[in-house]
Amino acid sequence: MASRSRSIFLPLIRNGGFNIVPENSQSLSLFNRTSYLSRFLCSITLKGDSLTSSQVNDDDDDLRSRIFRLRLAKRSVTNVIQRWLSEGNQISISDLRHISKDLRKSHRYKHALEISEWMVGHEEYELSGSDYAVRIDLMTKVFGLDSAERYFEGLPPSAKTSETYTALLHSYAGAKLTEKAEELYERIKKSNLSFNALTYNEMMTLYMSVGHVEKVSLVVEELKRQKVAPDIFTYNLWISSYAATLNIDEVRRIMEEMSRDSGSNEDWMRYINLTNIYITTGHLVNTESNTLVEAEKGITQREWITYDFLIILYAGLGNKDKIDQIWKSLRMTKQKMTSRNYICILSSYLILGHLKEVGEVIDQWKQSTTTDFDVSSCSRLLDAFTNVGLTEIANNFYLLLFQKNSDPTSGSK
Repeated sequence: MASRSRSIFLPLIRNGGFNIVPENSQSLSLFNRTSYLSRFLCSITLKGDSLTSSQVNDDDDDLRSRIFRLRLAKRSVTNVIQRWLSEGNQISISDLRHISKDLRKSHRYKHALEISEWMVGHEEYELSGSDYAVRIDLMTKVFGLDSAERYFEGLPPSAKTSETYTALLHSYAGAKLTEKAEELYERIKKSNLSFNALTYNEMMTLYMSVGHVEKVSLVVEELKRQKVAPDIFTYNLWISSYAATLNIDEVRRIMEEMSRDSGSNEDWMRYINLTNIYITTGHLVNTESNTLVEAEKGITQREWITYDFLIILYAGLGNKDKIDQIWKSLRMTKQKMTSRNYICILSSYLILGHLKEVGEVIDQWKQSTTTDFDVSSCSRLLDAFTNVGLTEIANNFYLLLFQKNSDPTSGSK
């Protein structure tokens, strides 16, 4: 069942929004699966926001609360803002940015786009490159990439910043439009703008996702030529590109470079140490990782990501026994579970096609006292269950969120 399910689930989960599995079968190596699983984990770990951030109290009467009470996407945010002003209230650009950010977290992209349109239409607001970049991302989500592309091309030169270029590049990478992304990347290289690691990471992610792992190192070369400082995701993608071809010597060389660059950054050192374990112990096959957890019953939330990452590594290896052991040990610790921990284990079991265990983890989550729910990650996981036809599991997961007052669909009603 597991082997058959894996071949079915991988492409469907990619289409369901996880974006963690490369396009061609050649790249479906254990290293690539690990890279993309770890990237998903990083995306849900580095965000401290929860589903409850979008909830409003019916007694509140500020602008944000009024907008969130609209529920239906067809309701007009513009009308709410105009009424708010007609009552003698003021609106700062900072307020609008915060409300838009909360709307995006709740997947209420149309309403967020209306706020963006309001800001653009009122000259008293001085827009930043980030404001235009957010608008490009929202237009991609609401109207499609063509609209976002036309909007970018129509921007005045002063608004074509590193942020707006990167936002459009992100849209191309997300749609796996390699040719368009490469054309834009060439424009980026010829511009006189300064870009950070995020821009290069977008190209590296695209190449990994479509199986062009050999092009990743070329992006790193350009990054270094432009004297841009790589971040942990740059190194993660770079290491994964060589790991995908089993070039362990290059993996070690990059890790040595990473060690020199990391300084005192604890997250970087944790990643280096885990990757070291990964490549020096026969791909963790003989490592008793559960004993690591048993020895630290008092681990903190900051340290817990280490064990989440070990689960991800074993998922990449397809080693269910080790995943079971670590998960059992984690549940014995004194530390309170977070939604990230549950999403990590659910994603790993789902990737490997172990549906019985997926159901068991959801049941364990129901019985827990966990109250934090990451809106984006929970929604993506629910979408993944639905998109692969796991109706019963999707319904069970939805019931879990609903019972804990975290209805993932409430933002669009």
